[in-house]
Amino acid sequence: MSATMDAVMPGAAGAHNATAAAAAGRRGGGIVAGMMAFPEVQTVELLVAVSIFVAIHSLRQRRSQGLPSWPLVGMLPSLLLGLRGDMYEWLTGVLASRGGTFTFHGPWLTNLHCVVTSDPRNLEHMLKTKFGSFPKGPYFRDTVRDLLGDGIFGADDEVWRRQRKAASLEFHSAEFRALTASSLVELVHRRLLRVLGDAEEVGDAVDLQDVLLRLTFDNVCMIAFGVDPGCLRPGLPEIPFAKAFEDATEATIVRFVTPTAVWRAMRALGVGHERVLQRSLAGVDRFAYDVIRQRKEEVAGGGGGGGGGRSDLLTIFTKMRDADTGAAAYSDKFLRDICVNFILAGRDTSSVALAWFFWLLNKNPAVEAKILEEIDDIVAARRSSSPAPAAAANGADEDDLVFHPEEVKKMEYLHAALSEALRLYPSVPVDHKELEMFTLKNEGSRGEKEKT
Repeated sequence: MSATMDAVMPGAAGAHNATAAAAAGRRGGGIVAGMMAFPEVQTVELLVAVSIFVAIHSLRQRRSQGLPSWPLVGMLPSLLLGLRGDMYEWLTGVLASRGGTFTFHGPWLTNLHCVVTSDPRNLEHMLKTKFGSFPKGPYFRDTVRDLLGDGIFGADDEVWRRQRKAASLEFHSAEFRALTASSLVELVHRRLLRVLGDAEEVGDAVDLQDVLLRLTFDNVCMIAFGVDPGCLRPGLPEIPFAKAFEDATEATIVRFVTPTAVWRAMRALGVGHERVLQRSLAGVDRFAYDVIRQRKEEVAGGGGGGGGGRSDLLTIFTKMRDADTGAAAYSDKFLRDICVNFILAGRDTSSVALAWFFWLLNKNPAVEAKILEEIDDIVAARRSSSPAPAAAANGADEDDLVFHPEEVKKMEYLHAALSEALRLYPSVPVDHKELEMFTLKNEGSRGEKEKT
């Protein structure tokens, strides 16, 4: 009996186990079938899990690197969001949170990777102590070459030194400084004050930034090319050369936030902002080369009408001759590049500085009152030394509005206010540099190039 029971029970147990296994298989098959019936559930759960992981990882990187860094696109989304508001305040906040320096990681397979710093020690190191080790570099030159050519803004090493030396000598010449002063006085008295006066008479609002931009553009063109484009004439007309220059500058700036391979492809196809750049460059070149041709003809003609009385930058460089051959020292292309670079340097910097300065004065009337008091004292001192005619005693003599260099030097409070405005709102808040070579302090090994 016992043997029989022992013989029967294993069979029963095996049958039971087989039944249980079959049931388990059916349940498992049901689960798999259910999962296969709702594949979107798996996809959604996977995407949610990956998104949570990426978000946590990016937020952790924000604490360590200053900005969230996302897969493939890097820190570009954060940059684009920051550009939508007050860009410089946002960037200042990011830099402050990282002690003045952080590394920006751009999208994958792009060259938008750089070190951003506002630390005064780093700036002194790059711009003074080790200036030669921080050139603008090939990336910057390639990006701006279509607009600026081989001018000083994109030049490095010997080309930069040669242009800087030549320009510095001319900028400090008596003739050039006289041209600068006379052209500015003419523009302010004959045009700027008239535009502002006409607007005041009819009660119209004035876009001061646009008016100042027109003022500086006319002034810098007169200094660079010896030509008055007339941007500040009554009615504030649109000048083709000024419009082409503005469009070319904006399109060139877009290249810095566009992967190099992308904007080069757009240039080859002639689409997007590259199409705008090509069209605007044609306008810039047409104006520049026409003026260069006319100036060369004047210089070759000699005499009073042969450019002899001119002291603008183009005439000065056109007259330069090679010491060995006696031929022209610079090609038409190089003359074009020199003048275009000079216009870019003088146009935006001065107008932006003045716009911020007057905006700050509007916010700080006490400072404005002190500046006017300082100017009144200088005018009073001038009148006491050489009394004005009786007709002008109660009026604003036009000569009172023109100050001599020695009088300007006495305007210490005005100088301090301008300096503070430039400190708070610099005309050129960003400067691009590449690291030629660096040595790791610990290992003493050479590192790769890095953009700053």
